[in-house]
Amino acid sequence: MEDLTSKGQTDMEDRTTGTDGKEQAQSAAGAADKNPIQVAGRVFGALEYLTDAGTAGLMEISTALGLNKSTTRRVLCSLEYMGYVRQNELTGRYEPTFKIVDLAGRVLQKLDIIELVRPYLKELMEQCGETVHLVKMEGADVIYVDKVEAYHYNFRMASRIGSSIPFYRSAVGKALAAHMSREEVRTLWNMCRIERMTPYTITDFGEFMEALEETRRKGYALDNEENETGVRCIAAALELPGVDGLYAFSISVPIVRMDNDRIRELAGQVLETKAKIDARFRKV
Repeated sequence: MEDLTSKGQTDMEDRTTGTDGKEQAQSAAGAADKNPIQVAGRVFGALEYLTDAGTAGLMEISTALGLNKSTTRRVLCSLEYMGYVRQNELTGRYEPTFKIVDLAGRVLQKLDIIELVRPYLKELMEQCGETVHLVKMEGADVIYVDKVEAYHYNFRMASRIGSSIPFYRSAVGKALAAHMSREEVRTLWNMCRIERMTPYTITDFGEFMEALEETRRKGYALDNEENETGVRCIAAALELPGVDGLYAFSISVPIVRMDNDRIRELAGQVLETKAKIDARFRKV
């Protein structure tokens, strides 16, 4: 069993007490002039190791990176000076700060979600031959932010980019609401003027919650002519960590081309596309 007292003493002994962090950061920068790629690799290697470990002592990091203690200390001082790492005053161990989270958040804010998602939506449209929508949730409404129109048929969907519909009568709204608590869904429901737009529109809250349970079980949501007579939709919510806003996408199909067998076929394509998009954003 590891001797925690000895480990703590080692970490305390390794602390850079009385050392000017700025001077050591400048020293590391000088090394970068000789071999900038090597130094960058060490800096990011240390940061990635700490991100995975959560906290670590100088010797642990030195061993993990295959560097001597002196070099590792200079690397950590550089990260500490730049605000990405802090040293615990009591234990001497190093840990990452939230600056890396802030940096990632700023990168994600600059991403054009529509441009990143559109190739997947276009691929889905070409695969199924039907119109595909991307929506963003705003309050109790879902807003169409992109639309990939199918060109195989003369039939055109009434939806247009920038238009919105209440969440309760759309597949995309159900898909997003399925990730919320009952209280959150109730709040959104109360914000809406509940109207029966077609004979199939769900206007009872209990029935709507049952539809959400089915959505959670299957992984996708179905709009069975609930917003527009003659049109069925299949949708899935996207899981985009760090992205501002809630997004979902759907396939919209005239009911003449949407029997139960086609629902199962398209549902599989929707779930496959969702997995691709979610995986793409996990790499960001």
